[in-house]
Amino acid sequence: MRICSLFSGSSGNAIFVCTENTKLLVEAGLSGKKIAEALSSIGESLSEISAVLVSHEHIDHVRGAGVLARRYNLPIYASTGTWEAMEQMIGPVSESNKKKFSTYVPFEIGDITITPFPIPHDANEPVGYSFSAAGKKATIATDIGHISMDLLRSFEDSDLLLLESNHDIEMLRMGPYPWPLKQRIAGKHGHLSNDAAGEVIAYMAERGTRKFLLGHLSKENNFPELAYQTVRSVLCEKCVNADSDISLDVALRDRVSRIIEI
Repeated sequence: MRICSLFSGSSGNAIFVCTENTKLLVEAGLSGKKIAEALSSIGESLSEISAVLVSHEHIDHVRGAGVLARRYNLPIYASTGTWEAMEQMIGPVSESNKKKFSTYVPFEIGDITITPFPIPHDANEPVGYSFSAAGKKATIATDIGHISMDLLRSFEDSDLLLLESNHDIEMLRMGPYPWPLKQRIAGKHGHLSNDAAGEVIAYMAERGTRKFLLGHLSKENNFPELAYQTVRSVLCEKCVNADSDISLDVALRDRVSRIIEI
């Protein structure tokens, strides 16, 4: 499998996941034009995408979903709750392209097996996804208010984990956001901090995961170098070497990140 973050953050999200035979788009939180341009920059095309998978109904995850479904006749996969919440937002989608699933129940698109799992976020039945093909597993989990043992079990055996590293705790506390928004972001159904991401990555590294990508960084309350160094510091405290034991990268907010192969 190959995974490439096209965009990652509160401004919009889109992730490309593919095998030799199947190409998927996870999230469509930007315009169809921007997603098409990003795919083109890595030699891919929307016309070859098999399906779009959406984690939840917030606009930075669904902005372009309806347009892509109509223009390219693409099926959109989302939980029943997400479909209920986003249907009016994304415009008409043919019934045949409305794909609904139950959490923890695997389904297949081409040669990729997808397992959706619930995540703690202030949305209507939000999910993360694990993708399995040819004995490899990649997991995408952003928009997470807190980590639970159920989530960690869903992450198990991942070769790659794209994990939210949304904010620096002090930048959020001292920043310009109104207090209720700060509480929402830091709450149990908000977003994961850099420090919390570091703890999860250390836990997963000790259990064999070797490739990690920090995603969904806040524009106002974080920046790539800070997220990276904070996670490295946590790893160092846990005796995990970010240079030799694992591979650690950051998914960029406004442009394509490097392609990762597992």
